[in-house]
Amino acid sequence: MSDHQRKTITEQQWHQAKMIWDHHQMHHTPRPVDVAIGLGSHDLGVATATAELYQAGLFPTLVFTGGNSPTTRVRFPRGEAVHYREHAINLGVPESAILLEPNAANTGQNITLSRQVLADAGLTPATVLLVSKPYMERRSYATARKLWPEVEIVCASEPLEFDDYLKSIGDEKLVVDMLVGDLQRVIEYPKLGFAIEQDVPEDVHAAYTALIRDGFTSRLITP
Repeated sequence: MSDHQRKTITEQQWHQAKMIWDHHQMHHTPRPVDVAIGLGSHDLGVATATAELYQAGLFPTLVFTGGNSPTTRVRFPRGEAVHYREHAINLGVPESAILLEPNAANTGQNITLSRQVLADAGLTPATVLLVSKPYMERRSYATARKLWPEVEIVCASEPLEFDDYLKSIGDEKLVVDMLVGDLQRVIEYPKLGFAIEQDVPEDVHAAYTALIRDGFTSRLITP
């Protein structure tokens, strides 16, 4: 790890965050599916990864989903899905392959509204590839399995190592805050009926607790 990366998180915090990062990824092998859904966020790498998987021939149709949130409004003023679509077209994905869902404000809406957009286009997929931020794979999987149980879900994200992702975002504390916040949602959302339950290994939970104790709390939800 470089000196730059050490200056805002300690070596121990890095290892704790890396453990959570690894847990968040589903480690699925991308394979041919009926459709893909690119989940909107602050990370344009989702659109890049979706375009690359399209060009690899894994699906004929994709949906970009997402409106705006406080963290994306400045970066994507026309909405997450709209900017994702423009980026994918610039990367060579044909306009005809892309469906747009520009209203979703959370992961549950990403799934339910994308499903409706596909139905409106006459598509009822049996297999769906969810493309998300690397640390959002597990939560998006758990959400889709709850809200769309009849389809088979495969997860994918931009193939970045943890250090490379830290560098791409440029704010180590923010990334760790987001990792911690997503794990809290993985733990808590099943109790609220938003997602299926996922096992969290003891060492991952211990890392999560330690990072909360150290103040990585800006993305936590309050009861």
